[in-house]
Amino acid sequence: MEATVICVDNSEWTRNSDYAPTRFQAQADCVNLLAGAKTQANAENTVGVLTMAGKSPRVLVTPTPDLGKILNAMQDLDIEGASDLPSSVQIAQLALKHRQNKNQRQRAVIFVGSPIKEDKDKLVKIAKKMKKNNVAVDIVSFGSEEQNTEKLEAFHEAVNSGDNSHLVTVPPGMILSDSLFGSPIFQGEGAAGYGGGGDGEAAGGGGGTGFEFGIDPSLDPELALALRVSMEEERARNTAAGVASGEASEPVPAAAGQTEGQPQSADTPVPMDEDALLQQALAMSMQVDQPEEAAQPAAETTSTIASAKQDEVMEDMDEELHRALQMSMQDHGDTSAAPSGDMQQILEDSAALNSILGTLPGVNPEDPALQASLQASLRDMQDKDSKDKEKKDSK
Repeated sequence: MEATVICVDNSEWTRNSDYAPTRFQAQADCVNLLAGAKTQANAENTVGVLTMAGKSPRVLVTPTPDLGKILNAMQDLDIEGASDLPSSVQIAQLALKHRQNKNQRQRAVIFVGSPIKEDKDKLVKIAKKMKKNNVAVDIVSFGSEEQNTEKLEAFHEAVNSGDNSHLVTVPPGMILSDSLFGSPIFQGEGAAGYGGGGDGEAAGGGGGTGFEFGIDPSLDPELALALRVSMEEERARNTAAGVASGEASEPVPAAAGQTEGQPQSADTPVPMDEDALLQQALAMSMQVDQPEEAAQPAAETTSTIASAKQDEVMEDMDEELHRALQMSMQDHGDTSAAPSGDMQQILEDSAALNSILGTLPGVNPEDPALQASLQASLRDMQDKDSKDKEKKDSK
């Protein structure tokens, strides 16, 4: 297991496009891949990120096993100023010194994409200090390799101990990630790192090929990068979804006096599997007819009550209608109450009836309930007249 601090060159020199798409973006892709390789190789590995340019070197992420923090930090980086290699290396060494797990080996990975201002002697002095503190250093030189080769080679010779440090120089025009995939920086000591099959820890189930996803990164680095980024994004989404669902389904503490052996109350939701849910659905479907049969008497009683109330309402409407018609006729000049014969004539004459009803305040002659009540009153009058006529004829 290992603690690693990656030193990122975010100086103005990294805006150049001699490495597709730019030096900075090519470097960012390599940092993301390297962080994923380190965290995937061993669950106890940690990776941190440090920027070397700007007002001063700055630690963005202290060594952590959380790849998501590293990916987020790389998205928010700004390109500014000039790189300060000596200060950055010493700050990285301090970050590694204060790692949580002291059993982890220490490693710094330095990306150099701009000219180094410091002289060779100063760099050698810092390299010897790193070696004394058991810190391995991997260096990736790109962009200004011609100016930096002599200084970086001297630094590498001073810091290397038992071939634990590496120097990789990538000339312009090449894809940076391609050059690093097959390098010892990615493969690790003994070629057991990312993409290699040394100890089997980094192999991701690629069908026995020894490579993660079954793809050799040195043959198709772009596909390997896409698969790696996709897997890490999906893992981050699943982690976030798991945290959200865990908060939503926190167990409710048991009431006082309730032991584990006691059954839960009826109000406590009990998780059910598919078989239990199916049985419950069948039982509910078998009980469908019983509630309908039990509801029939209640429905009949409700219907009877409603019918009685409707009859009372209709009778009240008839009485009120008669009074309203009589009052309307009195307003038209007839001071006496209207005889039943005249009332029947009015009811039979729809035009006259609508004319009278139109003069009443708040009455709608087209109301279906009002029309039904008038027709019922007319039928009652006609029945009464026919009975009276039969009585007279019988006499």
